[in-house]
Amino acid sequence: MKVVIVGGGNVGTFTAEELTRGGHDVTIIEVEADRVARAEKSGHPAGVRWVLADACEVDNLRKVPLHDVDVLAAVTGDDEDNLVVSLLAKQEFAVPRVIARVNNPKNHWMFDENWGVDVAMSTPHLLTALVEEAVSVGTLVRLLSFDRGRATLIEVTLASDAKAAHREIATLDFPHESTVVAVLRSDRVIFPRGDTILAPGDEVLVLVTPDSEADVQAILTGR
Repeated sequence: MKVVIVGGGNVGTFTAEELTRGGHDVTIIEVEADRVARAEKSGHPAGVRWVLADACEVDNLRKVPLHDVDVLAAVTGDDEDNLVVSLLAKQEFAVPRVIARVNNPKNHWMFDENWGVDVAMSTPHLLTALVEEAVSVGTLVRLLSFDRGRATLIEVTLASDAKAAHREIATLDFPHESTVVAVLRSDRVIFPRGDTILAPGDEVLVLVTPDSEADVQAILTGR
């Protein structure tokens, strides 16, 4: 997979390092010359190509180029820059998947398909969801959204009196537009099948669409 990361700070370099370890072709675009010089001198992350350029300029993106890029991640510390880069990547180069970092959670509402963003990553929102997931029993928690909100990963920890407890997944009539992707039980992960029996305290992870979320919520939170 060919990946372009805009922003060579801690987030960008760590992401690039992890992706190169996975065998992916990674390029980092960074606007600060000193940062690029230090990275090229140290050779870190190994195997990553660095480009000194302002990614908010479309002519600079044409030099990279982006025509055969699979994923672009805009992870600078500036929300305006991330939005501009996302819009250019989608409209000018039709990059299939654009991921953008949200620095100020108050700006999260702007990071949508109108700005070319397929997935918006907001650390405060993710932390909130993870805290809720850790302490909430019998309620639905939204963890991540994909494909511009067309799919969402949700989590429900089954209450002791949940109707879904002690029943096989196949008997719960989940909507066709949903998929139970994992069940977390104590210290192990269960990859569910139709005959998997849910138990009180199970953390059930389900991928849902907007149309199926309410039905899945009723199945897993109903008493």
